[in-house]
Amino acid sequence: MKRSNLFEFEDFQWFPNIWRKSMTRLIVVVHKMFKTEPVITNLIDEVLKKSNENRIVDLCSGSGGPMEDVFKNLKQQHPSLILTMTDLYPNQETVASVNEFQEQGLEFVSEPVDAADVPAVLEGVRTMICSFHHMPPKVAREILENAKSAQQPLVIFELSDNSFPKLLAWTAFPVNIILCFFITPFVRPMTWYQLVFTYLIPVIPLFYAWDGAVSNLRTYTEDDLDELLKGLDDTTYTWKKEVIKQGNNKFLTLVGMPSS
Repeated sequence: MKRSNLFEFEDFQWFPNIWRKSMTRLIVVVHKMFKTEPVITNLIDEVLKKSNENRIVDLCSGSGGPMEDVFKNLKQQHPSLILTMTDLYPNQETVASVNEFQEQGLEFVSEPVDAADVPAVLEGVRTMICSFHHMPPKVAREILENAKSAQQPLVIFELSDNSFPKLLAWTAFPVNIILCFFITPFVRPMTWYQLVFTYLIPVIPLFYAWDGAVSNLRTYTEDDLDELLKGLDDTTYTWKKEVIKQGNNKFLTLVGMPSS
């Protein structure tokens, strides 16, 4: 596999939550920069229509990413749609924020949910938005197997790109540091710690730059996905991988669908 088994700081449980939240909010800004929202919306909309499901089970949701905006878009075509966000280590502050907002059809499960062993009660279109690359090959394979055995649709979307030579991928590190300083003013909601640890004590730019560069190197390529999918494509479940191009941007996607 081309994918590299490197670490990202935000994956560690000891990593300070205020830094993790700051970094995930930066990622939301990046999603807006790359205009991923309509791409993700169209991708999930197609699966919802084919599967006749009325629920999205978002796995590894973190702080929510672009999914809340995607959900609002999809509700226009699917009024009864439910978005259930989950995480293996759910941030209780985020959980409370989502659930207290009480937007119709939007919820965040407060208990841990393992993407490789999703509870049977959570039926619906499973989504992994920019999170699949965090999984080592063994876990990634288990996630695919679990979706197939449960006969639930699965949508994987990656913003990071591992098509470049590995040495060239590290040039993203200094670029990400500079980018962090420029995009921070667009973060919402803005917090004191986002500003302090970006501009006064600039640790967030360093961690963000590392995780951003490493995300590219950890992303599964099309060939890597083929290796993960060996033996999983049969008459009961089909897989479709695709690189979606939008202007100068390209996004790797994988969609799994039960045949019946």
